[in-house]
Amino acid sequence: MTAETRSGYHHGDLRAALLANASEMLESGENFSMRALAKRAGVSAAAPYRHFDDREALESALAVEGFDGLRATMKALPSPPADAAALSEYGVAYVRFALAHPARFKLMFGRECDDRDDERVRAAGALNTVFFDAVAAVFPGPGAEALATAGWALAHGLAFLHLDGKLDNLDPEAIDERVRASFMAVLDPH
Repeated sequence: MTAETRSGYHHGDLRAALLANASEMLESGENFSMRALAKRAGVSAAAPYRHFDDREALESALAVEGFDGLRATMKALPSPPADAAALSEYGVAYVRFALAHPARFKLMFGRECDDRDDERVRAAGALNTVFFDAVAAVFPGPGAEALATAGWALAHGLAFLHLDGKLDNLDPEAIDERVRASFMAVLDPH
């Protein structure tokens, strides 16, 4: 264990270090276990269990970080969006996030949200709220919730079609245009 690792642990940031290492392992495709994570972080095999009950709890924390990151990305867009074209940028941001963080995105959505994990439920709900609020700003009224669900489903579907190689994902500009065109076909079909 290095002095830096020891110092970081004693300053109370082991949880953050574990999450950072787990994130790197996840995105690199490295199969990680709690033991491998501890080794990579330079701590005892028992140390991660002070912060995470098990691997599932660690993965849930990674998902929370992902939901929070995606929400922050979407909140950085002009808000409220002025029109359907501006709203389509929320879909573009969603797909860009998925392609930039494929393993984390799959972890976020690859399994049912455990309703016993309050933080994960909160983070997923907060993401949903950002998207709903953006849709409701452009299309107020009783159909806003259904339209927000349709928009999220569209962005999510496009993200996974690209991640799974069903749609070409080599040209970022072409991907952005595909997302915009898809959103406009739904939001402004005329």
